Amino acid sequence: QVQVVESGGGSVQPGGSLRLSCSVSGTIFSINGMAWYRQSPGKERELVASITGGGSTNYADSVKGRFTISRGSAVNTMYLQMNSLKPEDAGVYYCYVDSRGSGWEPINYWGKGTPVTVSS
Repeated sequence: QVQVVESGGGSVQPGGSLRLSCSVSGTIFSINGMAWYRQSPGKERELVASITGGGSTNYADSVKGRFTISRGSAVNTMYLQMNSLKPEDAGVYYCYVDSRGSGWEPINYWGKGTPVTVSS
């Protein structure tokens, strides 16, 4: 079965940095793109950053200039470098995988999330 596992979360002070990783295992026909979402208490899950199979990236306005999404050298691996972290960046970060099946049907996967805390 396909597994999507995030890692790298933790607790940092404001202005600190973290690097999140997402590793996908199992049988997937094709991955079109991947993304990072986050959710904090009392808020809806929101898109933080995305990257297409061609390498095009998009970011939420709140993280532009501070976060960088990338695909790793290892197969089915994605990273999110987070710099200059703010308290409002805190939350559980989720890896999202946009894929296609053998018949080109859309198949999406979510990780279980990795928590990020930003406090003094």
